[in-house]
Amino acid sequence: MAAETVAALRLSSVFLPLKTPISDAKVLTGRQKPMTEIAILFCEIETSEGRSGLGFSYAKRAGGPGQFAHAREIAPTLIGEAVSDIAKAWDKLAWAGASVGRSGLGVQAIGAFDVALWDLKAKRAGLPLARLLGAHRDSVRCYNTSGGFLHTPLDELLTNADASRARGIGGIKLKVGQPDWRRDLERVAKVRAHLGDDFPLMVDANQQWDRPSAMRMGRLFERFNLIWIEEPLDCYDAAGHAALAAALDTPIATGEMLTSVQEHWEFIRQNGCDFLMPDGPRIGGITPFLKTATLAEFAGLQIAPHFSMELHIHLAAAMQREPWVEHFEWLEPLFNERLEVRDGRMLVPVRPGLGVSISAQARAWTRETAEIKAG
Repeated sequence: MAAETVAALRLSSVFLPLKTPISDAKVLTGRQKPMTEIAILFCEIETSEGRSGLGFSYAKRAGGPGQFAHAREIAPTLIGEAVSDIAKAWDKLAWAGASVGRSGLGVQAIGAFDVALWDLKAKRAGLPLARLLGAHRDSVRCYNTSGGFLHTPLDELLTNADASRARGIGGIKLKVGQPDWRRDLERVAKVRAHLGDDFPLMVDANQQWDRPSAMRMGRLFERFNLIWIEEPLDCYDAAGHAALAAALDTPIATGEMLTSVQEHWEFIRQNGCDFLMPDGPRIGGITPFLKTATLAEFAGLQIAPHFSMELHIHLAAAMQREPWVEHFEWLEPLFNERLEVRDGRMLVPVRPGLGVSISAQARAWTRETAEIKAG
């Protein structure tokens, strides 16, 4: 019996506008400008049997055109490949772009292909991706980030927190790392008092502290009973994060900016955090994400995937130790379907594959496309 193969690929570069310019600590400290849009790289695979798979990756602030260009360049590598051989396909794509390395932009472009192949594999089996991977649960605890950015006034933080709780979201994350640390303490204290002592609360410094500042702030935050302090240091400072994790009662979380299994392994090896936060599209798709999650599990670390809830709800459902999924509604206009949240938990979709399809709005936001076929 002939293997089902990749017959055609369609790549789309979509720019999703954000309703409000987004500011975190990197903006307030002058390192970046407010974020106004997200570049999405879609990959649609068509097979020799007429089936299809959908994958995506993304870039914030910069890199979207580069991701699309790299994906278009390496895409012909997949034509004629057996769709079931996903690990082989990943390696072929990586070697096709080997001169740009196996991390960063090149790997993020591969992520769109890899997710599409896994979506296709689950659809061929007639299963949601979570079930194909071997689900441990039908729902996953979730927390909201989009309502807690630094550009948001304090009274609006409280309003947003109430709205998240009313929607059924189970935790709230606040951005910290302002030039005046007293404002961070004030905002966290007010939100903690508003939510009560036991409601799950996290903070995220987006890499803005040096080691002494992070230690001081970590000790000041101990009284707030936080689920974690996220990215207190530079994203590559494994030793510094390890020192914080060893010294503080509050767990340390990091990993969202890492773009390879090897970079995550350095944090795992050094006990650099309590929560590892791999991002499926950034790390190169589901194939390397699963490798990273397995390493973290053996090391006793917890997982909290970053962003992309439409993908990560499936991966989180398949993990033995229950993770947290980050609720970000920003990507919702790209898809026709919506995830459900109830009683603090995000429900795993029951539709085959990822359970999402590209919306007409996403098509309207498309700036560039490429069609790759045999011959």
